[in-house]
Amino acid sequence: MSRHSLIELDAVIAIMRKGSFRAAAIELGVSTTALSNAIGKLERQLGVRLFNRTTRSVSLTDAGRAFVERVGPALQDIHEAMETVRSQQEVPSGTLRINAFPTAAREIMAPLILEFVRRYPQVHIDLVTEGKLVEVVGEGFDLGVRSANLVPSDMIAVPLGGPRRFAVVATPAYFEKQGKPQVPADLHTHQCLRVRLPNGALYRWHFEKNGQPVQVDVAGPVTLDEASLSRMAVLDSIGIGFFMESDIREDLAGGRLVRVLEDWTPALAPLALYYPSRRNPSAAFKAFIGLARERIGTAL
Repeated sequence: MSRHSLIELDAVIAIMRKGSFRAAAIELGVSTTALSNAIGKLERQLGVRLFNRTTRSVSLTDAGRAFVERVGPALQDIHEAMETVRSQQEVPSGTLRINAFPTAAREIMAPLILEFVRRYPQVHIDLVTEGKLVEVVGEGFDLGVRSANLVPSDMIAVPLGGPRRFAVVATPAYFEKQGKPQVPADLHTHQCLRVRLPNGALYRWHFEKNGQPVQVDVAGPVTLDEASLSRMAVLDSIGIGFFMESDIREDLAGGRLVRVLEDWTPALAPLALYYPSRRNPSAAFKAFIGLARERIGTAL
């Protein structure tokens, strides 16, 4: 009787969840070709097609759906049994998959992620950044990082650092030539770096003062979807940028950028690490949570 490896079964579940071979291959850390070959081999051994494949989409066949319904729960039990064994080890090892939006990832990279891998070199961190909210358990992540007010109510949350703020900035040279905006509406007379969201929409700059929110649809010479590119343009005096304070803190301290409209950018919710309740967390998982709790109250 043919025996099937866990990677083949994990591959079926990953493809079903992600809806594509490429995305599943990235999640599993294998090539698309290797993943396709594994599924092809499994289908030949089973004598049925598990997936309908077109150039645009992948979906389960009826046989594939029945297979997943039977195998999925059993596979979860197997992984939980393996986690139970791993939890008994003293030295953290293995892989931790973490999902975060890009700004949050940049904020925790040095004080949490890099510090953790220095302390526990046998653990591999797989950090995935996305500009949308994801269901961490369903997407195969161990942990997520989001603003505390966006953490699902059924998750355990560990706060990271203090409140955060937006910052509206430009170079001293830009403001010397163009003047400084005094209220958000003044931005309409300035060159601003436009921000495109992951869903393709243009971001309206958000402000608030005395409990009154204001949104400004700015205009300018460039539209970008990545903060590091916006920072490059602003530092070149192209115009005014809208950033998380943490992304340009060193530029402010060094005088390369000047902040305006500070009284219109109140404190935001702090970041939080979150995860589902786990019966038998691995040594690596417990070590990461321990470091995060150690960092509570420190600047991230």
